[in-house]
Amino acid sequence: MLSPESPYPLHGGGAYRTASLLHYFAKSAQVDLILISDSGAPAPVPPGLVRSQQPIALPRHSRHAAARYWRNARRALRGVPPLVDRLAGLEDRISAAIGNRKYDVAVVEHFWCAQYAGLLAKAAARTVLDLHNIESMLHERCAAVSSGLVRFGHRRFARAARRMEAELLPRYSAILTASDADAAAARRIAPGSRVAVYPNALPAAPFPEIAAQPRVVFSGNFEYHPNIDAVGYLMTDIWPELHRRHPELELWLVGKGDRFIRHLLPAGRNIFTTGPVDDALREIGAAQVVIAPLRAGSGTRIKILEAWAMRKPVVATPMAAEGLEARDGENAVLAGDAASFVKGVGRLLADAGERRRIGEAGRRTFESLYSWDAAWRKLDSELQW
Repeated sequence: MLSPESPYPLHGGGAYRTASLLHYFAKSAQVDLILISDSGAPAPVPPGLVRSQQPIALPRHSRHAAARYWRNARRALRGVPPLVDRLAGLEDRISAAIGNRKYDVAVVEHFWCAQYAGLLAKAAARTVLDLHNIESMLHERCAAVSSGLVRFGHRRFARAARRMEAELLPRYSAILTASDADAAAARRIAPGSRVAVYPNALPAAPFPEIAAQPRVVFSGNFEYHPNIDAVGYLMTDIWPELHRRHPELELWLVGKGDRFIRHLLPAGRNIFTTGPVDDALREIGAAQVVIAPLRAGSGTRIKILEAWAMRKPVVATPMAAEGLEARDGENAVLAGDAASFVKGVGRLLADAGERRRIGEAGRRTFESLYSWDAAWRKLDSELQW
């Protein structure tokens, strides 16, 4: 497995997806992990999960917002999708990590490393590319909710990613996507590719019982453009009216990258940010309602799965719920506009029985479709190794 993201600790959707696939293959095979990271440190995986780890350290670069925006501006001008260039040029180091070993399967995590298809095909009988998102679709949707230079940049990234997807996806023995919608997009972009759906999932461990507070929670990585846009939408169109109707209600924004959203947050509105947290589930467990006000994205949202696992009712935009078995009024409340979003949250806040009913339905959905065991069964049926 070649991954540019550590599977452990289990913080964020990317880590959960990579870890679930790592555990899937480790059930029946010896797995060697090549981990590309800023630190070059090995992942803190559970003992015995992998046979070996070969860390590859990336050159240092600034993580300040200004430096990040400058890098992305240069990428847009050159027509190179984000992180593809950051992860390029590692052929010699990946070859050294593989050595002369031969494998039944080589798994590549994320589109950003898809460029190594040919290199891995020399060492493995089959190659699998795990697409956490359809990158071109992600940038198209970000462009649709942006303006000015940001819109220009996302359009450039979308075109560049589409060209790369059309070229690279057919070079893999199999493509994994997070949803049927993403699978359909992959087949349109690269006809003839073998595409299978491997849903995002969480381990079915016991989840803590936490007393709910008068708060709503939106969790995510706030360095990620769709989440930044969602906070902007929440601040301008949703939270002012919710705060007016429910002045005691708190809004908690849970996750890393809060420095990228602070300028969007008005003072005196009961809004709190946590920054990085060790256990997002505990923060979600303290909510009366979990919200997902996304207007852009691809893949599926781990934040909704976490809410379902914690038996919490979710109010989400149709975009946020895309690709999940979310049924309006049954296991979630779907809101296509700001007025519906405010109404949906308000209805749940006023009715504890309704919160319990929708939360329990979400938990049943999680157990049947989005636990690791359920995802592994689906992958067995899709790929039939």
